[in-house]
Amino acid sequence: MSDMENPPTGEPRYVKRRVKGCSLDVHPTEKALVVQYEVEATILGELGEPMVEERKDCQKMIRLKSLNANTDTASLAQKVVEECHLIHPSKLAEVEQLLFYLQNRKQSSDNQEKKNISPRDFTPYAGVELDEEASIGSIDEYVELLYEDIQEKIRGAALIFQLARNPDNLEELMQHEVVLGALARVLREDWKQSVDLATTIVSVFFCFSSFSQFHSLVTHFKIGALCMNIVEHELKRFELWQDELQKKKKAADEFPDNQSLRKDHDKSLRKYQSLLAKQEQLLKVSLYLLLNLAEDTRTELKMRNKNIVQMLVKLLERDDQELLLVAVSFLKKLSIILDNKNDMAEAAAVEKLARLLPCDHPELQSATCRLLLNLSFDAALRSQMVQAGLVPRLSSLLADEAQRQLAMCVLYHISMDDRFKPMFAHTDCIPQLMKMMLGGEEQLDVELVSLCINLAANRSNAQVFCEGNGLKLLMRRALKLKDVLVMKMIRNLSQHGGATQNLFLDHVGDLAAQIGEDEAEEFVIECLGTLANLTIPDLDWELVLREYGLVPYLKRRLKPGSAEDDLILEVVILIGTVSMDDSCAAMLAKSGIIPALIDLLNAQQEDDEFVCQILYVFYQMAFHKATRDIIIKDTPEAPAYFVDLMHDGNAAIRRVCDNTLDIIAEYDEEWAKKIQTAKFCYYNSQWLEMVETRQLDEPFLSGDDGESFSGNRDVLERPDLFYAADGILSGDGSISPSFYADIQSSELGEAGNLSSSLDQFVPSVPVPADQPVSDWSFRPDERFFYSYTANASQ
Repeated sequence: MSDMENPPTGEPRYVKRRVKGCSLDVHPTEKALVVQYEVEATILGELGEPMVEERKDCQKMIRLKSLNANTDTASLAQKVVEECHLIHPSKLAEVEQLLFYLQNRKQSSDNQEKKNISPRDFTPYAGVELDEEASIGSIDEYVELLYEDIQEKIRGAALIFQLARNPDNLEELMQHEVVLGALARVLREDWKQSVDLATTIVSVFFCFSSFSQFHSLVTHFKIGALCMNIVEHELKRFELWQDELQKKKKAADEFPDNQSLRKDHDKSLRKYQSLLAKQEQLLKVSLYLLLNLAEDTRTELKMRNKNIVQMLVKLLERDDQELLLVAVSFLKKLSIILDNKNDMAEAAAVEKLARLLPCDHPELQSATCRLLLNLSFDAALRSQMVQAGLVPRLSSLLADEAQRQLAMCVLYHISMDDRFKPMFAHTDCIPQLMKMMLGGEEQLDVELVSLCINLAANRSNAQVFCEGNGLKLLMRRALKLKDVLVMKMIRNLSQHGGATQNLFLDHVGDLAAQIGEDEAEEFVIECLGTLANLTIPDLDWELVLREYGLVPYLKRRLKPGSAEDDLILEVVILIGTVSMDDSCAAMLAKSGIIPALIDLLNAQQEDDEFVCQILYVFYQMAFHKATRDIIIKDTPEAPAYFVDLMHDGNAAIRRVCDNTLDIIAEYDEEWAKKIQTAKFCYYNSQWLEMVETRQLDEPFLSGDDGESFSGNRDVLERPDLFYAADGILSGDGSISPSFYADIQSSELGEAGNLSSSLDQFVPSVPVPADQPVSDWSFRPDERFFYSYTANASQ
């Protein structure tokens, strides 16, 4: 309340102010609270009666520069309420909640980029700096300068630019439509005559474009289209300058003694450098303006139609880091659109981006990594990244904490392709990753462990991971923290044979000790998978199974529904691995695991992976004499499954079935006959069907008693249906009915040889009596070959 000096009688003496309707919010980009309130001013007369009332909406910003991740928001909220009298103490809880939000809000990359190019931070080059200070009251005088000669136009535009750099003046400048209209007209007419003039005027409109509410104003004067024309024109000028400079350099090199040519080249070079500096400033501010306008997707589409992507990729060849920053930032924004990404691929953007890493400009490095991350979702572009040598360049960024996360994400995408995994072994990537993984006991980033898991699937990388005490330290961390992802990485390491797998001999006991109902299923799955990968000859599986009591656990887990399918599948795979050992196979067979496997096969018969792995267990047991009889005689349903599945649609299942049936056929004549009949009927199904339909019309196809061969009699017991080895005479000496047709169609070769699917494989070397013939020709990691061709003379 304030008194007025010497008020006349009857005049108001007091002004009463009151704050009403205080509300709080957070600033959209800065760490600040925004207080919005209404001030009500009432002028009172001598007797205190209200004479005039006025209301005004006001806003106050409370900047919180000290707010960080470690700030005590409760204490800070109390301090804010105490120092800001506009905030009522009852809003303390609301203030604390807003501070907590600001503390945890992540500043987006787009906001960070805009912070770098705000109007206040944008510094004009020396050519347009003026000694005089602009005043908003003299705006009409500055407009008049735009109608004078070029130098005066530059001066007028520079003064207006001074005003536009202060965001508080933009609203008032917008009210003067003459100002913006005159600037747009001068830019449209004179931008080719003066780079200084064009840069200054575009800078004014850039200040407006930094705020979304002014975008319609900039679009109204078609400044975006003008900037596109400017960028295109300047790129063409740059090419002309380079061609001219190259010609003069070539002439000077051809005649080194000609001093005039050398001086002419040096003079042109200095002029080129001067023009290039001004041009890059113009390109920079023009692209910043276009980047701001590209917030509107329709405007962005118009830019793409005018080849903005190709222009930006060309600019990646420049050396000015600020210009490169805006070009890369613009490309990053455009890269989320499929068509733009394809344009970048055609323009070889990745090759040009590779030279920017690493560099001494943190913002440029970050923007480049973000752009590469967007592009790395495309398999073809990942291939271009590898060809451009980005793997060692990105690996070097792992030491930079600011760029580490982005570099790991790009490397992770590259590591998904098996072709590129070996390249990591020849960089410092894996030592850097191991250092980060073993640096402490805190939770590891998912990106870090995922990259290591991918790389561990390659043999060369696995050797680098396991160098020194690498495997020992990884095992220690995985077992101590029960880290599933680290154990998954160890599982990938264990799949490589040779020296790498031999290192696991010292850790078999530790892994076996983790297998039990008390441990988390996810962790047990990885331990089981790691053990199942170990095919080390020196490993005594029987001792491991007995010492850690694993047989009862394995048998319990084979029961359908006893655990997740992934865990049961790993149990089956582990049984297949340990069954390669004679004593282990016998111990498992005696424990009753074979019937449990058959029950599981019945339950999971629709799952090819389960079927294949269970059949592989039977295949391994069929090698050993002790377990072979159990499979053939005690569990006849097992061979029956192999017969049913030997023509399955899955190639891996067919292969296991064929090989196992060959072993069974060697040692059991009854099953050999059944298998032979089943194969014959399958391979000759079309012929059998044809004979069945023709038997009434073709008497020679029936037996002596007139009975069809397809009745209850075994087809293999009908010698009258078979032909001799030369394919001409039948079993009773008569000529085959198809003999003449064969001659006419020349189906028989010179020697008259035919192939038969019933011929047995004959080994070239003697085999022990208790080992199947197939044991000498097939191992799980090799292809199995059959010899079906019979010599006509046999």
